Amino acid sequence: MENAALLKAIIENAIDGIITIDERGKVESINPSACKLFGYAPEEVIGHNISMLMPSPHREHHDEYISRYERTGNAHIIGIGREVTGLRKDTTTFPFRLGVSEVQYSGRKIYTGFIHDLSVQKEAEDRLKEYAAHLEELVEERTKSLQHSVKALQLAKEEVSQSLEKEKELGQLKSRFVSMASHEFRTPLSTVQLSASLIEKYAESFNNPNISKHIAKIKNAVGNLTNILNDFLSLEKLEAGKVEAGFSVFDIVKLAEEITEEMQVIAKQNQSIIYQHTGTNSMVNLDQNLLKNCVINLISNAIKYSGENTFIEFNTEINEQNCIIMVQDNGIGIPETDQKHLFEAFFRANNTGNIPGTGLGLNIVARYADLMNGKVEFSSSINQGTKFTITFPLV
Repeated sequence: MENAALLKAIIENAIDGIITIDERGKVESINPSACKLFGYAPEEVIGHNISMLMPSPHREHHDEYISRYERTGNAHIIGIGREVTGLRKDTTTFPFRLGVSEVQYSGRKIYTGFIHDLSVQKEAEDRLKEYAAHLEELVEERTKSLQHSVKALQLAKEEVSQSLEKEKELGQLKSRFVSMASHEFRTPLSTVQLSASLIEKYAESFNNPNISKHIAKIKNAVGNLTNILNDFLSLEKLEAGKVEAGFSVFDIVKLAEEITEEMQVIAKQNQSIIYQHTGTNSMVNLDQNLLKNCVINLISNAIKYSGENTFIEFNTEINEQNCIIMVQDNGIGIPETDQKHLFEAFFRANNTGNIPGTGLGLNIVARYADLMNGKVEFSSSINQGTKFTITFPLV
């Protein structure tokens, strides 16, 4: 009795459903878990054919399954287990795993079905399938998007390559043109300059101030054109990467005195260039030609943008760390709004008016100084003058 009670307690409290049927398919017992799964009370199931818990077409063929097993002994479910579909009282269906065992009891066969609900598992599997399908769609969309992006990048790359090739060709054409123009223009300009000098010499006996005035204008115009050509040629060489600093040791005071003498000749009436050197040492290791070009550009600007009867300060200094070059004038100054663009190529301040220039000089100065590891700084105020400082580290 105790064993029977224990067995009944186990069956009644089992998590999975347990149903027993006879060899004709009629339900003999059903535990609470099975009742809950199918939505029936025990009395609604016991005594009825087990097919009531099956949807079509298994319902119609269930008795045939049992008969075939009785005749042939060929089991489709018994002792094997498989996934099947159950039919609830409310006509809804649900998946479960069915295991069937056969027991010989009191000279007859009893079949016991063990029912494990798969609803939660199947729902999880369905969600995973939906999620996987969604991921596949996303991957496919992303793949198409990436393929489109790759094609777009390829086209852009081809366009950029073509543009770079055209730009390279244009750069080469510009370089050839600038070089040709520079050399071709220099010859006639030299001829004009020489002819003006000869005319000035031949006209001395006439003592005519108008002749001297116009000859001076010719020489000035030739000088401006020569400076423009020099600026364009310097810029072209810089852009083409043809300019490199050739460092050598030289006396900066001697170079500065030569530059001062040269520039004083082209200074305006009563303009004075005052040179001063600070420091006991005068030897530096820089590119003499690039440095001379920088200083001439700065002093030329000081001459252009300062009036007559003014002086221009030109100082050099060598201390333990740096070589410093300073050029200061008392000219028109640079508007504050223009100062941030001052070293850009072809930029000219708004207050330059009719004063000739290409807007390349300071750009060239900054780039030449950079080639020598130098730094250009300035300070300026309207009608108060401008001071440029180039600093070269010595270590």
